Amino acid sequence: MRRLHPLAVTAAAALLLAACGSTGGGSAPASSTTGTTAGGERTLTVFAAASLKSTFTEIGEQFEAANPGVTVTFSFAGSSDLVTQITSGAPADVFASADEGTMQEVTDAGLVAGTPVDFATNTLEIATPPGNPAGITSFADLARPGTSVVVCAPQVPCGAAAAKVEAATGVDLTPVSEEGSVTDVLGKVTSGEADAGLVYVTDVTGAGDQVTGVAFPESSRAVNTYPVTALTGAGDAGLATAFVDFVTGPRGEAVLSAAGFGAPPG
Repeated sequence: MRRLHPLAVTAAAALLLAACGSTGGGSAPASSTTGTTAGGERTLTVFAAASLKSTFTEIGEQFEAANPGVTVTFSFAGSSDLVTQITSGAPADVFASADEGTMQEVTDAGLVAGTPVDFATNTLEIATPPGNPAGITSFADLARPGTSVVVCAPQVPCGAAAAKVEAATGVDLTPVSEEGSVTDVLGKVTSGEADAGLVYVTDVTGAGDQVTGVAFPESSRAVNTYPVTALTGAGDAGLATAFVDFVTGPRGEAVLSAAGFGAPPG
């Protein structure tokens, strides 16, 4: 059997190591938000309003199915809390807000890539425990003495909407608590800690038989418009933009409509 010269063995080993260290087409710049593994998998981080949890989870699953190798991770919270996190440097690729005011804060901070796109609207509805034991039939009923009402904090979009309805109707609410997200308000109602809570129509729909919904005409005084945008810190700008396009496209619209969201204005 023929022996290889030691120098040939050394050269072959060096070539093998060099080949193992190569990625073929080059790798994307390192990012704290969108990661790419050796197998080509990519992760997209989306910050979204709490009221979008159910719909965006479904949209994320559809987006993953349409884009093999992509994983979408979400952070759901009150829009104002998400703005604080983003402007403080939290890693995120996409932001979807429950109103235009909170989106404007991110825009003013220079963290928006392009122009935010409106993709849905939502209005308030009263949620009560099943069967509506307190007999709430109108927005004015929420101000009745002895009625325990929970709302969102004023800086949260659902709280700002409630304040608009109060101003338009002249009804002053005295809530027993002000929560940081609409899901927290809903939780107070479903746990029996409140007679009623002001949430979105979509939250009542999503809660099913856990609550009884009471619609009120004054809700039309405060329609929230939801915008979405890619962020300047996105690790993969193309992937972030693709997700925004997916949300605002036919498949995203179908999921949102089925959940009770209205079409965007215009």
